[in-house]
Amino acid sequence: MQLGALAVVAIAATLYVFELDRFFIPKELVLHLTALIAGVLVVRTRLTRIDLLLASYLLLSAVSALFATNPWLAMRAVTISVSGVVIFWIARALREAGLERALLGGLAAAVVLAAVSCLLQTYGVDLVLFSENRAPGGTLGNRNFVAHIAAFGLPLVLLAALRARSGGAFLTASFGVMIVTASLVLTRSRAAWLAFAAMLLVFLVAVNVSPPVRRDGRTWRRLMSIVIMAGCGVAAALLIPNTLRWRSDNPYLETVKRVADYQGGSGRGRLVQYQRSLRMAVRHPLLGVGPGNWSVEYPEHAVRDDPSMSDTDGGMTTNPWPSSDWVAIVTERGLLAAALLALAFLGIALAGFKQLTRALDAEEGLLAAALLGTLVGAVVTGLFDAVLLLAVPTLIVWAALGAMFVPNPPARRVPVVLLIAIAIAALGAARSAMQLTAMQIYATRSDRPSLTRAAQIDPGNYRLRLRLARMGRRQQRCEHARAAHALFPSAHAARDVSRGCD
Repeated sequence: MQLGALAVVAIAATLYVFELDRFFIPKELVLHLTALIAGVLVVRTRLTRIDLLLASYLLLSAVSALFATNPWLAMRAVTISVSGVVIFWIARALREAGLERALLGGLAAAVVLAAVSCLLQTYGVDLVLFSENRAPGGTLGNRNFVAHIAAFGLPLVLLAALRARSGGAFLTASFGVMIVTASLVLTRSRAAWLAFAAMLLVFLVAVNVSPPVRRDGRTWRRLMSIVIMAGCGVAAALLIPNTLRWRSDNPYLETVKRVADYQGGSGRGRLVQYQRSLRMAVRHPLLGVGPGNWSVEYPEHAVRDDPSMSDTDGGMTTNPWPSSDWVAIVTERGLLAAALLALAFLGIALAGFKQLTRALDAEEGLLAAALLGTLVGAVVTGLFDAVLLLAVPTLIVWAALGAMFVPNPPARRVPVVLLIAIAIAALGAARSAMQLTAMQIYATRSDRPSLTRAAQIDPGNYRLRLRLARMGRRQQRCEHARAAHALFPSAHAARDVSRGCD
């Protein structure tokens, strides 16, 4: 689990023609392999009421996927969700085995690693794993993704500092807080800044609510030192010259002023997108349009000059997901699935509050405060951006929640549920490996036999199908043109190449 957390942050491919998927697919492969290998090594869990809610959520997602227009996108989305819940169960088993401190330390290190990669790109280090688009995204490829991890991952780094058993460990973790805070400032992500404010408020209230933490002098002395370190991180981010090219003369002040602006820019675009997406949900209230299929169905519901639509690829959305986890879940998986997930998060929050008030010592209280801070950070970022739809946050958030969550007395052991989930994680790993193989062929070969073989390996690769639909004899072209049109029926390019192929 520790290696998986570090690897999912660090890994990326160098297939530049796939600017998004060269980051997403390798990270999804690591997510699935982590769930698979760790799950096989654990293979034990007890299901609580919260687990039953999560299992029901996954079951509804799988049923929804059966009716999706694009089954390959549906499989990809469902397997990410399943692997995340498997990791949640594994982390809880590790906590029961007394290994939560080691696991949480590894997760905190992964958060700091994401921030370090952001700072390296900010100050001029140019690596093949970085992307020039949406800098400074580091090994995550997008500055917003780094900001999200900083917002919901900071409680883990704070926890590592406050629970450090030596002065050296405390200084190391405090330096990590400074790095993560600096990356949060530099990314200029309004969603992450809002989530950070909510997370910090919850964390500070929590440490005051817990009697053992409130009375622990060492915790407060360390917290004051950490605040100073975080302040140094903010000052360094603002004052040290960097290589970022913002359009504004004072970009950070401008972001502060526009943090709640939804009258124009991306804020207005989100409101338009949410409104049209929720109309889709009303038309498909039970099962939604299918996991991962928002980008397939949204063009049919978009308004004129919709900011979510691509300017270069007609009939396609700019991003493959909506700008909100919760809008995605409601739209793609239905109202009931969204309610089940919300109830599971609410149950974890209530259990965290009980842990907070019943803590026997400061360490237990801090663990509960970090649980609540992480959960709030993830939920708030998910209100305004894609978070748990992606591999890196999925692994870190679910692992952290599992390691810190102490459930009510568990129900009976049901190993078959975990075994089925592990099998689905294995399916996700195989699917990601197939996608990477097809991407490699697409990027390095141009002959039709090689590309045809790649399409057989990854039948859901739209760009590959479209490329094949433009080369070869008519009968050969039509096979792939029809396949491309089936994957994205509203895409203008797929519609054009499939003309005359009926």
